[in-house]
Amino acid sequence: MKNKVLTAISTIMLFVPWTILILRTNQWALESPVAEIMISCYAAFMIFSGIFTIVSYVKANAQNNLMKICLVVNSLYAVGGVAAFAMMVVPKFM
Repeated sequence: MKNKVLTAISTIMLFVPWTILILRTNQWALESPVAEIMISCYAAFMIFSGIFTIVSYVKANAQNNLMKICLVVNSLYAVGGVAAFAMMVVPKFM
């Protein structure tokens, strides 16, 4: 039962980062402070979802086929989130 819940949560986390495309169609989401905050929040969520899925896969032994797909995709999201943070932080130091 625990494995099914963890798999369901990881599966839902696959689709949340795509909601930024819907939000970015609004004019207010393209302005500077809102855009930076929104991208930071989505990047933090993507990193969290990657870590959550890795921990669920390794520690909780939720190792089914859907969880393997979630592991790959959420890990890629986590790498993308780290890259987004790096692209926001590095120019401030230069």
